[in-house]
Amino acid sequence: MFKLKCDDFLIYDEATGTYSMSAEQQVRDETEKNKWKSCGFTLLKDWRLYLMLVPLLLVYLLWRYLPMTELLAAFKNPGTAGATEVSQQDWYGLSNFSELFFGAQRTAFWQAFRNTFIIAFYGLLFGFPFPIILALFFNEIKSNVTRSILQVCVYLPKFMSTVIITSLAIVLFRGPTRANSTEGVGVITRLLLLISPSKQFEEVVKSSTFGLVFSTRYFRAIYQITGIWEHGGYDSIVFFGAVIAVSPTSYEAAQIDGAGKMAQMRYVVIPSILSTVVIMLIMKVGSLLSVGYEKVYLMSNSDNYAAADIVATLSNRWNDSGNTTLGIAAEMVNNLIGMILVLGANAVAKRAADVSLY
Repeated sequence: MFKLKCDDFLIYDEATGTYSMSAEQQVRDETEKNKWKSCGFTLLKDWRLYLMLVPLLLVYLLWRYLPMTELLAAFKNPGTAGATEVSQQDWYGLSNFSELFFGAQRTAFWQAFRNTFIIAFYGLLFGFPFPIILALFFNEIKSNVTRSILQVCVYLPKFMSTVIITSLAIVLFRGPTRANSTEGVGVITRLLLLISPSKQFEEVVKSSTFGLVFSTRYFRAIYQITGIWEHGGYDSIVFFGAVIAVSPTSYEAAQIDGAGKMAQMRYVVIPSILSTVVIMLIMKVGSLLSVGYEKVYLMSNSDNYAAADIVATLSNRWNDSGNTTLGIAAEMVNNLIGMILVLGANAVAKRAADVSLY
C-alpha cells in the first residue's frame, strides 16, 4: 500500500529494490517546506511596494466592504433600520422585496429598473465599440505629434467633473428662454433646427422651456452622446495598448499576402486584441446596471422621469421620504442582477472564446 502511494513521486530502482527521489521532486519539496519563509522574505524585500497598497486596501475596506452591513436594513422594520441592536420582532424578512415586486411600489420600481436597463444597454451597444474603433484609428496615425495631440483632446473630458459635463450638455442642448421662440436656443439645438426636416422636432424645441436634455424623447440619446464623449477617449487607452503590442511581423506577413489596411485590422489586429476585448466586455457587463447616479440626477426633473428615472434616483427619493429600507432593497436587487450578469458573461466568454476573468 505504501508503494502505491509513493510511486507518483518516487523512482523505484529494480536492481537495488529501493526508492529514490528525483531532483525535480526534491526542489518541489524544498519549495513547499520554505513557502512561508519565502513569502516573508519577499514582503521584507519589497515592503515599499506593499506599503503603497495600504491606502487602496483601506479605501476598499471603508467604502466597499463596511457599507455592506447596511444591506441588513433591507430585512428590517423601517423604524429600526438604523439601530445597532434590534429584537426579533424588528426583522421584516422579505417584506420589503415583496413590496417592490408585488406591492404598491411595483410600478415605480419596474419602470425605474426598465429605464436603468435600457440606458445601460444603449451604453454597452454604442459606448463599448467606440473606444476600440478609436484605438484602431490612433494606430493608423503615423505622426507621433499629431497622435499625441488628438489623444490629449479626447482624454480631456474624462478629467472634467460630472457637473461640468452635465452643465455643458444643458447649455448646448438648451431650449428657448420663451415658449414658441428661438431666443436663447443652444448651439447644437440651433444646428439641429437648421438641418432637421422634421416639423415635429421644431415644435418640441420651441415649446420647451428646459431644452432637449429634459425631454422624455431625447434624454436617452443625449445621455449616450455625452457619455461617449466623456469616457470614449479615456477607455481607448487599454485597447490602444493592446493594439500597439501586436508584433510588426504580423503586419508584414499580411502585407506580403496582399492585405490592405482594412484587411490587416480584420485579420491581424482584431484577433490579436480579442482577449482584451472579451475581458473589458465582461467588466462592462458587470457595471451594466450601475448607471451613473450623479449624471442622471443632474439631467432629470419631473418632465422626463418617464425616461430618466433609474433605480438609484428612485432609491434616493425613497430615502429622502423616510422609506430607507425600501430604497436599500431596490439597490440590493439591482446589484444582485448585476452580479448574475457578470457570472453569466464570464461563463459564456469562457466557453465561447476560452477567455475569462476567473
